[in-house]
Amino acid sequence: MSASARLIPAGIRAIGAVSPALAARLALRLFFTTSPRMAVRDDDLDTHLQARRERIRIRGSEVVVYRWGRGERAVLLLHGWQGRASQFAPLVRELVADGLRVVSFDAPAHGGSDGRHTDLRDWVAAAEHLQRTDGPFHALVGHSFGGLAALTAARTTVPVPRVAVIASAASPAAFLAEFSGTLRLSPAVATRFGQRFAAHFDMDPAEVTATFDGAENPLPAGTELLVVHDRADHRMPDSEALRLHAAHIGRSRLLRTEGFGHNRVLRADPVLDAVTSFLGAETPKSGTQGPAEQRDAVTEAFRRP
Repeated sequence: MSASARLIPAGIRAIGAVSPALAARLALRLFFTTSPRMAVRDDDLDTHLQARRERIRIRGSEVVVYRWGRGERAVLLLHGWQGRASQFAPLVRELVADGLRVVSFDAPAHGGSDGRHTDLRDWVAAAEHLQRTDGPFHALVGHSFGGLAALTAARTTVPVPRVAVIASAASPAAFLAEFSGTLRLSPAVATRFGQRFAAHFDMDPAEVTATFDGAENPLPAGTELLVVHDRADHRMPDSEALRLHAAHIGRSRLLRTEGFGHNRVLRADPVLDAVTSFLGAETPKSGTQGPAEQRDAVTEAFRRP
């Protein structure tokens, strides 16, 4: 983090000592900041350019939709906060090679889409729209914040037989706690920050949990879940993965990796293998897998309760 970037959290903490309410308001504004926009990685550029594109309107913003492959079964990929669809390029290549049709989008204020503001409702609304135009989907796959959106959509308006979440959380509370910890907000500011977040959705904190918590409110019966999380993920603790896994006893598969972190996990061979196996309904294998340089990467694979 640059010196100028460090000044913002320091300023919020200083303000919090005088006015926790004002500090919470500033923290919420920072929380919803999506800039700078992520660029397309060189390794992902060919896949990004090969997509068939369309612009659709979601809650007042023009959103770029990407499509690859022409298989009968379709999978929807949902990127995370400050991410973009091209992050899934390695997975897109695997899924298309397996005969699946892949759909994704850049959320408002992300990637190539328009807009300056966004929140979880935009991800869910995009999934709803694409379910009508490209579905029904065989599965939803979400990374980080997109995983929370995938869980929410699958529980409400986008029914699917399979959901895979990577480096995600069970509820918005986990993202708020991670953000509060990063900014080192005082308990008074953190509490007001959570209240302001709920008010953004015209809810109170209890209503946010009831609406968006995927562990307190599991996926519908019959929907299978794959949970992937790296032990070295410093942005989101893997305790969230364990909570999600435990909430779906008998229909959840768990892959815990080590050494890939929050974003590189999307490119890790064990993760690509796990997701393609899950979506292909193959019988998963337990134990360590991968080439020599990844021999210690998988510490727990597809463990069923």
